[in-house]
Amino acid sequence: MSASDEPISVLVVEDDPVAADAHALYVGRVSGFRVAGVAHSRSEAVRVLERTRVDLLLLDLYLPDGHGLALVRSLRAAGHSADVIAVTSARDLAIVREGVSLGVVQYVLKPFTFATLRDRLARYADFRAAAGEASGQEEVDRALATLRAPEGGALPKGLSGPTLTAVTRSLRQAPQGLTAAEAGAAVGISRITARRYLEHLVTQGRAARSPQYGQIGRPELQYRWLTAP
Repeated sequence: MSASDEPISVLVVEDDPVAADAHALYVGRVSGFRVAGVAHSRSEAVRVLERTRVDLLLLDLYLPDGHGLALVRSLRAAGHSADVIAVTSARDLAIVREGVSLGVVQYVLKPFTFATLRDRLARYADFRAAAGEASGQEEVDRALATLRAPEGGALPKGLSGPTLTAVTRSLRQAPQGLTAAEAGAAVGISRITARRYLEHLVTQGRAARSPQYGQIGRPELQYRWLTAP
């Protein structure tokens, strides 16, 4: 297995033991990720980082022995490049801006569901997987956009951001395209529901559809992801 095939290793930093266990359980349920350790304080997190390879911190900002951003600041000063997803109840936008300047790639506000964290981790994995040289501004913008959750009013009624992310990932990973039935099977939703998400992607100009011939009966629609020109 090459380094690029290895699961993304995550250190959960959370002072509440119950919440820490829940966050670690959530991470372990997301394909492509593994829990490298759990720390309940800033000092414990530093000790784990000294002996364990960590790609991503799932970081609570309010720790018993210092603010989470102080931990990130010290890590950056020491040359540690692990990315950070802040998991916090803090809603102070000044803290958000400071976190962005230190390399916090996502914020997840407590309380949150597994679907919410799964969506953020999936977006982070897509962003991390981007490689090579961008062909232009549009491709750079698209890479950065993978980190952003859909805006509340951007989705039609009945569609959810996490499911849209899952459908999008399955389509992007299928160079030959997918039918609604195949997309539904890959994500764990019905064919009818998958088709609604796929049609939304077509409407947004992110996917194209075409009839799939060579079968008995009515041709089935095939959907494929549209890459940047």
